[in-house]
Amino acid sequence: MTESKGPDTPGGSAAPKKKRKTLFDRLRPYAIGVTAMAVVFGVSAVIGAHVRGNKDTKVSEPSGAVVAAQPPTSPPPDGASPSPTPSAGPKLGIPVHPTVPVTVTVYEDLRSPDSKAFHEEYEATFQQLLTTGQVQFQYRLVTASDQQYGGTGALVAANAAACAQDQSRFTAFVGELWKHQPTDPRNDALASEKLMKKLAAKAGKIKTASFDPCIEQLDHEGWVDESQRDFASSANGSVPVVEINGAVVKNVHSSLTPAKLRDQVLKEAKRVIALQATPTETPALAG
Repeated sequence: MTESKGPDTPGGSAAPKKKRKTLFDRLRPYAIGVTAMAVVFGVSAVIGAHVRGNKDTKVSEPSGAVVAAQPPTSPPPDGASPSPTPSAGPKLGIPVHPTVPVTVTVYEDLRSPDSKAFHEEYEATFQQLLTTGQVQFQYRLVTASDQQYGGTGALVAANAAACAQDQSRFTAFVGELWKHQPTDPRNDALASEKLMKKLAAKAGKIKTASFDPCIEQLDHEGWVDESQRDFASSANGSVPVVEINGAVVKNVHSSLTPAKLRDQVLKEAKRVIALQATPTETPALAG
């Protein structure tokens, strides 16, 4: 009797059974992938460590950083309190400025002889108040003298001062304006663009490339006009007008003196500081 052949096996031999995959066989592809990823991340870590180790160590100062102050090396004159002086070196300090409790606002007309006289009388007092760190000054430019005497000298001068402020040179430029203010306010010499450019050169550190077009095109004319309209609507009288934290100082034209103004400003500073130091009730946190 011949041996029977299987229906699907050529030559009559039986097909071998497939071997079942073990759990390891099924996980082998994933294990290979994980190993490859570990190698990649391991190489990346080595490269990163190398880069960090060779990174440029140049100091990059944050904006506003300042050099540390050093004690004064000599006693101050006239028994004044010693103050720290700037030193050379890296800018490692981060300044946090205290709140300025008092704002003194001065309304001035650059064509007005009264404004010039006030500046000359009170300039030293203003500088002393600034050194206390308790006072800041704001200047409001007005042009009433143009309406009074005719012409545009106050407007042109105020616009030029605003152009100087664009380059943080307001104080230096206005200082030159006072020196060259005509004795007779009916003289409209300040309306000269040529004079404004000359004063800018005298003030120094003003870039003509941006200053000259600013005065020629009266870039800040609208701002000056708005300042004048606001001043006129306040009915505070003629310049100079002084405000301390928004309150108009009385008797500026009659009996005010630099010493009296200084006392008023410092008294206001003490009042505001006392208010800031007074504890207020804070509602308890929920929860």
